Amino acid sequence: MEQESRHTRDPWLRSVSEVLDEADVSVANGLSEDEAQQRLERFGPNELREAERRRWVKILIDQFKSVIILLLAVAAAAAFVLGDTIEAMAIVAVLLINGVIGFVTELRAVSSMESLQEITEIETRVRREGQDRTLLAEELVPGDIVVLEAGDVVPADLRIVDPSRLQVDESALTGESVPVGKTSEPLDEEAPLAERENMLYKGTYLTRGSAIAVVVATGPDTELGQISASLITAAEEQTPLQKKLNVLGHKLVPFLLVVATIVLVSGWLRGQDLFLMVETAIALAIATVPEGLPIVATLVLARGMWRMADRNALISNLASVETLGSTTIICTDKTGTLTENKMTVAAYELATGSVEVTGTGLNTSGTFQRGDKEVEESSDPVMREALEVGVLCNNASVNISDGEPEATGDPMEVALLVAALKAGLNRDDLLDAMPEVREVAFDPAVKMMATYHRRDDSHLVAVKGAPEEVIGSSTALMTEDGTVELSPDEKDAWQDSNERMAEDGLRVLALARKSVDDPEVPPFEDLELLGLVGLIDPPREEVRGAIQGCQDAGMRVVMVTGDHAGTAKNIATSVGLVDADDAEVIEGNQLDDPDTLTQDDRDRFVNASIFARVSPENKLDLIDLHQIVGSIVAMTGDGVNDGPALKKADIGIAMGQRGTQVAQEAADMILRDDNFESIYHAVREGRIIFSNIRKFVLYLMSCNLSELLAILIAALLGFPLPLLPLQILFLNVVTDIFPAFALGACSGSRDVMERPPRDPAEPIMTRTHWTELGLYGMLISVSTIVAFVIAGGMYTGGLGTEQAVTISFLTLAFAQLWHVFNVRDITSGLFRNEVTENLYVWGALGLSSLILIGAVYLPGISLALRTAPIGVDGWTVVFGMSLVPLVLGQLEREYRRRFETPILESALEGTFLD
Repeated sequence: MEQESRHTRDPWLRSVSEVLDEADVSVANGLSEDEAQQRLERFGPNELREAERRRWVKILIDQFKSVIILLLAVAAAAAFVLGDTIEAMAIVAVLLINGVIGFVTELRAVSSMESLQEITEIETRVRREGQDRTLLAEELVPGDIVVLEAGDVVPADLRIVDPSRLQVDESALTGESVPVGKTSEPLDEEAPLAERENMLYKGTYLTRGSAIAVVVATGPDTELGQISASLITAAEEQTPLQKKLNVLGHKLVPFLLVVATIVLVSGWLRGQDLFLMVETAIALAIATVPEGLPIVATLVLARGMWRMADRNALISNLASVETLGSTTIICTDKTGTLTENKMTVAAYELATGSVEVTGTGLNTSGTFQRGDKEVEESSDPVMREALEVGVLCNNASVNISDGEPEATGDPMEVALLVAALKAGLNRDDLLDAMPEVREVAFDPAVKMMATYHRRDDSHLVAVKGAPEEVIGSSTALMTEDGTVELSPDEKDAWQDSNERMAEDGLRVLALARKSVDDPEVPPFEDLELLGLVGLIDPPREEVRGAIQGCQDAGMRVVMVTGDHAGTAKNIATSVGLVDADDAEVIEGNQLDDPDTLTQDDRDRFVNASIFARVSPENKLDLIDLHQIVGSIVAMTGDGVNDGPALKKADIGIAMGQRGTQVAQEAADMILRDDNFESIYHAVREGRIIFSNIRKFVLYLMSCNLSELLAILIAALLGFPLPLLPLQILFLNVVTDIFPAFALGACSGSRDVMERPPRDPAEPIMTRTHWTELGLYGMLISVSTIVAFVIAGGMYTGGLGTEQAVTISFLTLAFAQLWHVFNVRDITSGLFRNEVTENLYVWGALGLSSLILIGAVYLPGISLALRTAPIGVDGWTVVFGMSLVPLVLGQLEREYRRRFETPILESALEGTFLD
């Protein structure tokens, strides 16, 4: 049944009360759950109309749309007409088997992708039955009360009810690049979309402030929904790798045409059945064009994405999996990525002296010490004021009512609350005494935050932020004797204290305050400095090994942080990123005007490993500098303003725990645990995926080439066909495919992260791989022909007997199965490597071997394939000759592994064939 329109008409022209009345909802309580459920059933989920997902029926039909499949169908029909019913039924069976394998493979890949998309669904904060709760955005209904903060993506079209210093980036909808201010007042007249100051639209995001708003349109009825409805297309975007595979699978077509012509003409001239020769040519076409490569690649990519998800790295698209393996530079944040993001206040630097704080984490038991003497906050008015400002200028919360403390919010703000609790100061009690009347949210441009609190007949302004900015904005200093003027020399002394604390590895904030009569007075002028607070955030234990692993893999790790230079250098040293003695720290302001940089500066910045006091704009400049010199850049981010940098980077990496929705939507990868080690594992998986795809491409194409060459050699020598058409199809459809799938599940060689990153322009098959392809194809085909000749002398009737053809068929089949071990990495060991240790490979070999034995001894299959029992002598020839390509292939790989120099390897890889 078609759902009703979920759109409130022209809500921007009406007052807030009118919109709320029409929606039948109150701001304080929101909708009831029963009412919300009724509206969800009535209006439908808050989802945009998507391009129709591929249904299983369509996927199944697509398996039979190939021109080659059509040729096989024609061959089957011709066989029926000519009275060869068994041949016709066998061809139909092969068609069905091919279709089922392709269908199951593609369906699994599609299902994997859809499941991964569900992992990254957007959540939003909604008020239901008087309680704020987090719901999936698709569960929103008209009339829901939504609570938004800076960094949140707008989940539906909303009429603003209560804004607080609200600014919104609407560039995705209007093209306006500058964030726009918002209000709750109704408009006097009709206005275009970009001028509706009291509306929030789906897909935009808050850059500053907060808002309470009511949902007026959901799903297709939103402005974004109406636009997207006109753009929906069923076209599926392929990744660069899939496009390469589509081309790669047809590279042998010209060779195929020549071989097919030679086989057809030579066989016909020798008096062989014309229909048999045509059928053979069609079978060769099937064998030579591996149309399943893109499907197998999709399955391997999807499987890799799942493996990355298990390692807490969510990938948003297949193309990013490919790019990960080529990453050369990882620009990483410090807090929470290299460190534990478990802030603890360690010290206060006040005009009354330095104070150390004991206790770590959320433990509210601790003391304040000056040397060996414990300090009571009641006896030090400056310390008490600093503690109070840290609590008031704060959006976090700590709940200690039920056993273990629970905290929500920024870890730094949580640490300030915990420090205050150690002194007996509770946030709720302070807010009762001094209610908050206004907040000026943290602005990366000014690096400060302020809150206004009503206190008697005036207002207290509580400020915290970067020490350089707070000290620079202060004109007075609070001491135990009261407030005194802060001279330039004293400001320099406080800056020196900031430097010393940062060099000790502390994250340093400055705290300040002032009293004003009017809450609209600007917050960051004429402040009274209270002092500095130093917080410690210990490095993650596992990060040192992950950074070393990245460096061994030829990737550079660059710390990009908003913290003080001393803090950044201290952490970088402790995690092994740099040596303390020679590390240079570049500050973000040096990147402010990249167009004026000299070449020496550019080179210095490109080679630097630590960037401090970096703004989101600086991140864009840094990405530019690295990309200009050809680096593949991964960049981490978590804030609202990090979105452009995450988009610009080759791999944008957002934090899953502390990252804003804007950052997560802009990113290619989301770290669910905010841990740098997860980036390392994701890059490793990206490399393994490409290596596995290269393995099964080389395996499949060399197997297919061997069938083509075996027929060609026999034709040139004037031999009868060593393989019959259905036998070729049987090998290509039934036996080759299982080992190829298994190769896609290899866990990677042990040294996969000891090699330099892959050139993103490097094709799947380099010159070396094409050489190997020809070598392996020739080895298998020659072994098959030799076995055919030997078999011809073993049986009365010579080469044309069913036993001789069966021996050549089985020799080729088992040689292809053993060939799976020839595609191990050149650096892997002979007996212990990523192929031999892959249980799926052994399972595939066992299954394929049973199928081949059944092809000889099961009456129905053997009759269709025209095989016959060959006895012990025949099996001796089969296994003896089928092992020759394996032995020679392993000797070739061992020779290259032991004696091939890096210079020769470089020369072999120097020229690429697209």
